[in-house]
Amino acid sequence: MATKERMAVAVKSLVILFCARAWYFDFRPAAAHQFTADGTVIELNDSNFDSALSSFDHILVDFYAPWCGHCKRLSPVLDAVAPVLANLNQPIVIAKIDADKYRKLASKHEIDGFPTLKLFVHGIPIEYTGPRKPELLIRFLKKYVAPDVSVLKSDSAVYNFVDEAGKHFPIFIGFGLDESLIAEYGKTYKQKAWFAVADDVSEEVMVAYDFDKTPALVAIHPSYNEQSVFYGPFEGEFLEDFIRQNQLPLVVPIKSETLKLLNNDERKVVLTIVDDELNDKSLKLIKILRSAATANRDLVFAYVGVKQWEDFIDTFDVNKNTKLPKVLVWDRNDEYLLVEGSESLDDFEDQRSQLSLFLEGFREGRTIKKGISGPSFIGFINSLVGMKTVYLIVFLVAFLMVIQKLAKQGDEVRYRRETQSEAQDVNASSKSTDQRDYQPSDKED
Repeated sequence: MATKERMAVAVKSLVILFCARAWYFDFRPAAAHQFTADGTVIELNDSNFDSALSSFDHILVDFYAPWCGHCKRLSPVLDAVAPVLANLNQPIVIAKIDADKYRKLASKHEIDGFPTLKLFVHGIPIEYTGPRKPELLIRFLKKYVAPDVSVLKSDSAVYNFVDEAGKHFPIFIGFGLDESLIAEYGKTYKQKAWFAVADDVSEEVMVAYDFDKTPALVAIHPSYNEQSVFYGPFEGEFLEDFIRQNQLPLVVPIKSETLKLLNNDERKVVLTIVDDELNDKSLKLIKILRSAATANRDLVFAYVGVKQWEDFIDTFDVNKNTKLPKVLVWDRNDEYLLVEGSESLDDFEDQRSQLSLFLEGFREGRTIKKGISGPSFIGFINSLVGMKTVYLIVFLVAFLMVIQKLAKQGDEVRYRRETQSEAQDVNASSKSTDQRDYQPSDKED
């Protein structure tokens, strides 16, 4: 009995030891994943991916494929910006993973092209679609880790804030304004604009940002050298309308980037088409458009040049016989409106009056509805970011059609040859039978 008891105890001990060792080896890899924000790009795989996400508040992951040319060009950019981002007050760590090798993980994160950049904020992914040049990449990523609303306590703090914000986002600064009034909008528009409040600023700052009393909310568009001031009321839809409308400059140059912004705005677009948006006459007209936009904030004013984007303009039936500049109201979709008798702003000496008559006719409903030429334009806007993908798909479809056609032709040639061969075999067989069955010595029944 004692021997049996000792054996039972020994077996139990072995079982416990085995379980302990299994537990150790199961959990040792997870514990071994120690990451540091030392400014290097971390190489991830399917075993340490989740551990990396949980190790950092902000981590930018490059989903790449080794054979991808764009990925190879992006890699040194990420190497260059990684030390800068790691040294921010709120560090951003850069990592990369071979999504072609770890396809299950890539599929989980809906990776459908290379390279794809995703910023994980406390484990929650945000796809990064901004610029990929080193300096611009840093500026855009800094926006994600900045406070919703910054508090500025001096003139120098205001100037530094505007300088650090850069030119790629609108900036809203509330002078003498309580932070709580814009905190909600700072959070809502965090990825689209900078927000700050400032107190105890000098008259010099008031002159620089063109306001003469407080409280005031100043909207700045550095890339367009524009400023707008809102003196209230700072409540309800009034404040929200000002912030929403000032996501765009007063007059928007039409290009692929601004079309995406227009797609998020519900206002109709007063679109002016010129021959060349960079010549002196067009620059003079843009100033007139800016004045009109200030007085008509329920509309978006925009312009585009034939020389700058002819394909876009063709959808509005503009040809060599069209009098330019031409003005119309576009619903940002498949239709636009012309005002009877006020389509053209061709009187360069009195374009301001012509534009006023156009807006008056539009307000009074003296319009003619037109449909844009070609396919759905809203579809075109939504596909701008993926035009290269579309071209690739078209090429692949065309290539497959050619292959299919060549294969079909090959099958037809092969079929003809086989048919001819079979016919020759039948004829030969028939001739042989005739010679064998109907020889002169044979008798035919």
